[in-house]
Amino acid sequence: MNKKKKTSHLPFRLNVVFFIIFLLFALLVLQLGVVQILHGDDAQQRINRTVDVTTKIPVPRGKMYDRNGNLVVDNKALYSITYTPPKRNIQPQEKLAIAEKLSQYITKETDKVTTRDMKDYWILVNKKEAYGRLTSEEQNELDDTEQYYAVLESITDEDLQTITEREMEIIAIKRELDQAPAHTPHIVKNDKVTEKEYAIVAGNLDQLPGINVTTDWDRYHLYDGTFGNFIGRLTSHDEGLLSDNLDFYLARDYSRNDRVGRSGLEKQYETILRGQKEEYLHVTNDGGNVVRSELIHEGEQGKSLVLTVDMELQQRVDQIVREELQDAIEKYPEKNQYLEDALVVMMDPNTGEVLAMSGQHYDREEDEYKDASFKVVYDAHRPGSAVKGATVLAGLESGVIKEGTVFYDRPIKIAGTPQKSSWINLGNVNDLDALRRSSNVYMFFIAMRMGGEYNYARDKRISFNPEAFTQMRNYFQQFGLGVKTGVDLPFESTGYKGPQTTAGLLLDYAIGQYDTFTTLQLAQYVSTIANGGYRLRPQLVKEIRYSDNGDRLGPIYRAMNPEVLNQIEMTEYIERVQEGFYQVFNVERGTAYGHFRDKPYTAAGKTGTAQNEVYRQVEKDGELVWEKVAETENLTLVGYAPYENPEVSFAIVVPNLGQEAGNSINHKIGKRILDTYFELKEKRTTTSN
Repeated sequence: MNKKKKTSHLPFRLNVVFFIIFLLFALLVLQLGVVQILHGDDAQQRINRTVDVTTKIPVPRGKMYDRNGNLVVDNKALYSITYTPPKRNIQPQEKLAIAEKLSQYITKETDKVTTRDMKDYWILVNKKEAYGRLTSEEQNELDDTEQYYAVLESITDEDLQTITEREMEIIAIKRELDQAPAHTPHIVKNDKVTEKEYAIVAGNLDQLPGINVTTDWDRYHLYDGTFGNFIGRLTSHDEGLLSDNLDFYLARDYSRNDRVGRSGLEKQYETILRGQKEEYLHVTNDGGNVVRSELIHEGEQGKSLVLTVDMELQQRVDQIVREELQDAIEKYPEKNQYLEDALVVMMDPNTGEVLAMSGQHYDREEDEYKDASFKVVYDAHRPGSAVKGATVLAGLESGVIKEGTVFYDRPIKIAGTPQKSSWINLGNVNDLDALRRSSNVYMFFIAMRMGGEYNYARDKRISFNPEAFTQMRNYFQQFGLGVKTGVDLPFESTGYKGPQTTAGLLLDYAIGQYDTFTTLQLAQYVSTIANGGYRLRPQLVKEIRYSDNGDRLGPIYRAMNPEVLNQIEMTEYIERVQEGFYQVFNVERGTAYGHFRDKPYTAAGKTGTAQNEVYRQVEKDGELVWEKVAETENLTLVGYAPYENPEVSFAIVVPNLGQEAGNSINHKIGKRILDTYFELKEKRTTTSN
């Protein structure tokens, strides 16, 4: 019996133990439920605070080379001092202490310090006095933020005048520290950091939490300013991302203070040139301090651009254009008082590759010649007779003339309009004569017939269908005249399109005296004629390459193949206009014959002269109004060579010459740039052999 009683107590004790264990598990489950349901978000945020903070460090941009492999744009290393704050909130006093210490080792420009920066600093170092200016009512009723703004309002100019020059440098440094995002290196100084500054800061990093010394980079143009307008420039660290494309950049993993292309090819090819940032993962503790960092993605320098431009040719063309512009101004100072610009584009008509683009400008106020090459794509001018090739092709394609059609060249007079004529009365001319001798009247007859008038009589009204304007412009646009060329730049002008569509203005349009076109549009137009009728997109970039160490070109990433935008409808008649362009340069009484007849190469093209008015703002009755001050001429020349197998085409525009003054500058520039092209070709061929 006793034995039975003794053994019966064991299950009871086990049951008690199991019951206690059950209660403990129940409490644990209950606690986990409370944490998950009531405090889950806070717990997760706490976990997140202790892990995975990533930073991305920019890498040098890709380089630029010319078509011959010559380095054009490189990256120049700079000493740089940076600040990388931890994730935890750094108090203003802590940053001030760092700035004060750092100011002992470096100098810092103070031009960006604002009045607000100075007031913030004054409050930090004079906190008791600053807050002592608050009234009892302000101290009791305003919250901390409102009190701070009240203190700001109380600071006077006399207070700020007590700030010393050294304190201004401290403020300038602290201003940079305040702008630094957590765990992201922010440049405190990278301009004119001396070796001494770099070394002394490096030796005192243990006293400067978050401060580091490293190298930054800046763009370096090996050809000084040559082609600089098209290479473009970058924003500074202070400017950061461009506001007009902010969302675009942020969506592509840019930081707000990243430097980006502001203009030219730097902007056009920004995402190619920028490279892949170096990415680090930082593990932080609960206090926000980094306990471990690891590289999770190696940085990759931006890809490089191989330009289509020949920099040696570009330099020589710049010099030629500047010399001829200066010669015309100095020889005819009175007549050419409004002459300021000369513009040139050279390209390969078979690929659309731009070989050189030059624009020279004379600044009369500073008496200085400046690079203004951007004007070849930004500025549009009346081209004059240079567009007559398009007019003849429009006439042939529309059926209003045939090859060999003859008109008698004499002054044209339509009722109610001024008389119009060629530069001299040419008598009977066919389409080839009209191009060779530059007959305006021949073009007038084409325009009248396209408008519906086949029976012109002097001083009589003519039949005219305004749709002829649309038809003529459509033909011109097939050559790129009046539309975007498609050049790989952030912006280009399409010129001025006249709003009126009367018969007389269509006659003006047919001889290049109404709508305006850019020099690049004219180069695309003549290239289309040279290559047999294919309008090619002008290209400034030939290849995109992977970056390589040193100055060598890396492997090809992408070749920019020629792109045909359209084929003109008039290819059936293109050889007729090519023959006319040949006669302009190579047959007696051709308007360019005297300048190109003795050349070792055979060129073809078309000359142009357009009347142009100069307007200036003048004051009348206390108001500024636009007033015509002069009648001038635009001189143009378009062409290509060699005639038999074109490899270079060109367009030249020299606006606002005085009438009958320096009237061969377009020919002089044309001769010299073609001479230079073939001289360089021969020199390189000889060298390679």
